[in-house]
Amino acid sequence: MSRDHLSSTILAEAIWHVSSYSGGQGECVEVAHNIPTLIPVRDSKRPAGPVIAFAPHAWRAFISHLS
Repeated sequence: MSRDHLSSTILAEAIWHVSSYSGGQGECVEVAHNIPTLIPVRDSKRPAGPVIAFAPHAWRAFISHLS
């Protein structure tokens, strides 16, 4: 799937929320969990900026290293 297709089709459906792992100091990460095949992540200060997309298993592994 091309990057343009990803952003225009799948990310248009994303419901963003601030990650529970963000510190609440305005330096927030937004995550969308409503897309079954990936976990998109973005900077809350730049909602039109770049998005990093994790496979669900990769996201779980990433989060487990933060705890």
